[in-house]
Parts: sequence; C-alpha cells; structure tokens
Amino acid sequence: MLTRRPVLATLLALPWAVQARPAELSTELPGAKLQGQGLLRFLGLRVYNARLWVAEGFKPEEYALHPVALELEYARDLVGKLIAERSLVEMRKVGDVPQDKGNAWLAAMEQAFPDVKAGDRITGLYKPGEGMRFFVNGKAGREVRDAAFAQLFIGIWLSPRSSEPALRRALLGLA
Repeated sequence: MLTRRPVLATLLALPWAVQARPAELSTELPGAKLQGQGLLRFLGLRVYNARLWVAEGFKPEEYALHPVALELEYARDLVGKLIAERSLVEMRKVGDVPQDKGNAWLAAMEQAFPDVKAGDRITGLYKPGEGMRFFVNGKAGREVRDAAFAQLFIGIWLSPRSSEPALRRALLGLA
C-alpha cells in the first residue's frame, strides 16, 4: 500500500522584510499587525506565502477567540475549484464536518475562490462566532456566515491539528 507524504512547509524567515498590511484590513481589522508568515511548498514547489494579521491582544493559544486575517499570496496558477476541494479535505483533518454541511461549505468555497495566477492574493477575515469574509486581490468577495465553518477553515492553518505544523508555528509567531 502506498502512503502519501505530507505537504512540506518551509518557513519564510526574513526578519528584515517589511510586509505592508493589506488595504482591505484598514476597515475590517484596524491596527492589525503581522503575527507571522511562512511559505507552503508541495513536492518542492512553492504554492503560496501565508501571512497572519492580528489585532492587539492576540494570544496564539486562543486563536479561535480573536478576529484574524489570513493572507495567501499565490506563487503559481491554481484552479479555484481545486482550492475549495483541498480546503474541505484539510477542514476534515481539523475537526468534524457533517456531510450536509460539507456539501454546502464546498459550494460556498467554490464561489469564494476564483482561479488564481501567480501573485494573486486571497485574504480570509475570521470573525469568531460569525463567519469568514474573503477578499480577492483586495476586493470584497464572498462572506460565509457560519461560525462552525469559519473555525474549521481558519483551523486549517492555526489549529494544533493542522497538517502543516511548521507553517502553523511560523504564522502564530512560535517558530
């Protein structure tokens, strides 16, 4: 039986690199600061740079209680439908996804995630107890008003059950 190798995360440890806060956060998460960043690689290929933006008072061990923004800047062209499908697979690794919810969440993500080209950005704003709001290249996109969806979605990167523990540590500033 063949086993699948886990996706490898490579840290982007450039302390001298200053990241500009995404413009969409000026009203959505005022005063946000960069908590951490990392680079996701799959089979040696760069997939995206990830940055976690947080408000004052953020505590990594209580990430699900704080509004945060996760910014993904893609390093390659990807099909939006496949991004959505992979996201659902990763959400199931983080927690329980009921079948009826999974189908609805997949449909919502397919609407939220367009095909991306290298350099495109998708930013997800996590609102605890409310849902997720997505921005594509700084423009407001789909909002999913479901607290369970939002917690599992942001958990892809921030949960202790993340399939990418090195990337998680980098984003939370624990690396």
